[in-house]
Amino acid sequence: MTGTRTRRWRAAALAAALGASLLSTTLGTSSAVAEPSGPAPDEIVTSPNMKHVANVPFQEPLADGAVGTDIAFKNGHAIVGNYNGFTIYNIKNPKKPKIVANVLCPGAQNDVSVYKNLLFLSVDARRSDDSCNSEPQNDGTKPYWEGVRIFDISDMRNPRYVKSVETKCGSHTHTLVPGKFKSHVYLYVSSYAPSESLSNCQPPHDLISIIKVPVHKPTKAEVVATPVLFPDGGFPGDPEWDINKPGGVPTEGCHDITVYPSKNLAAGACMGDGVLMDITDRENPKVIDRVTDAEHFAFWHSATFSNDASKVVFTDELGGGGAATCNPEIGPELGADGIYDIVGKGDERKLVFRSFFKIDREQTDEENCVAHNGMLLPVPGKDIMVQSWYMGGTAVWDFTDSSNPKQIGYVERGPAANPEEGGGTWSSYYYNGYIYSSDLGKGFDVLRIDDKITDPAKKVRTNVLNAQTQEHYRER
Repeated sequence: MTGTRTRRWRAAALAAALGASLLSTTLGTSSAVAEPSGPAPDEIVTSPNMKHVANVPFQEPLADGAVGTDIAFKNGHAIVGNYNGFTIYNIKNPKKPKIVANVLCPGAQNDVSVYKNLLFLSVDARRSDDSCNSEPQNDGTKPYWEGVRIFDISDMRNPRYVKSVETKCGSHTHTLVPGKFKSHVYLYVSSYAPSESLSNCQPPHDLISIIKVPVHKPTKAEVVATPVLFPDGGFPGDPEWDINKPGGVPTEGCHDITVYPSKNLAAGACMGDGVLMDITDRENPKVIDRVTDAEHFAFWHSATFSNDASKVVFTDELGGGGAATCNPEIGPELGADGIYDIVGKGDERKLVFRSFFKIDREQTDEENCVAHNGMLLPVPGKDIMVQSWYMGGTAVWDFTDSSNPKQIGYVERGPAANPEEGGGTWSSYYYNGYIYSSDLGKGFDVLRIDDKITDPAKKVRTNVLNAQTQEHYRER
């Protein structure tokens, strides 16, 4: 398989996620369009224990071609990535979120994280330079830039761009990792899709980039390490691989990493591999165990630990986020969450598969639907996750018994009334009593769950939240 083919796939997958060309066929299905079922176009439906509280549509200057991506939280504010830049919302009154700032700074995906007064954005698109006024640079042999942008948000109404750091193959996502001392913080940069035609993304690319950021001197941020996680090249995949089929995607870097700093652990979703890492030495993460599942997984996408770090949920983004995979033809195991127990101690720990979880609400062939971004609810003694499923909506589910996961509640919209509008919810996270969702096409949503199982989470309050940087909460 050539890197050029991979890069072309990534562009196609991103276009699919934007809804530019939603797939009308899915794995093992015919091209016939299924009869509509479930909610009407754009209709919001919920389980009895959940409700839709508020929505704020995209606004200029980010509205034209807007695509909502990831979310970070700080001091009663939600910072939401957008392919066009980012938006800061005041959510101190969750029923009436207000836009504080809209910053135009194009660069897919603009994945976000926040630390003190610093905001970090991932740019995984070749740009003519690192400025917010840059233009797309489609010719990878000419000078271009992609990597991480750093903003000072001490004044949230006027974010200030202070630094960029270029990284190999750009930054599809990044994960904030607190240093051993408060004077600096690290970013684990995940990127993939190398090609011999790209000057700063040459194969092999079996690594991540680690950026070290001096908190009080962010202009000194730099790449300090590029550890190779897959010295053997990782999962080889299929030379004629297809994102719409399990087992074909080769590992060429990581898509996303979740860290658990207090446990010195990280879980990497790395295309064809799921990995467990020891990050005691922040600049030298060490792979403890690695798993593959060529029978079920198409693309290892993201990871979430249980609160006690005895389990990991890995998501599989079958179809690249653009396919209709929540239907009977695909079934309950493909495009699902894979739940793994972590067994053993120290360097002998292993990932052991226990079960799959997938939403049971059948979607139409016009609705892209697959497991996507989520996080734990801080419920003592339970492992409960809120998670986006694109047009499958937001689901809350329990994996306390890793062999028997159960859904608790959901919120979803019907198919898009505008057939050219793709999307659904990209990220759904729990913060201080409410669930916040970033929708690719509809903007920013506020949701709420009221259930005796999840209600203990309402007592937990936090100032800063980055979903891929897991914090421990008390079990009792």
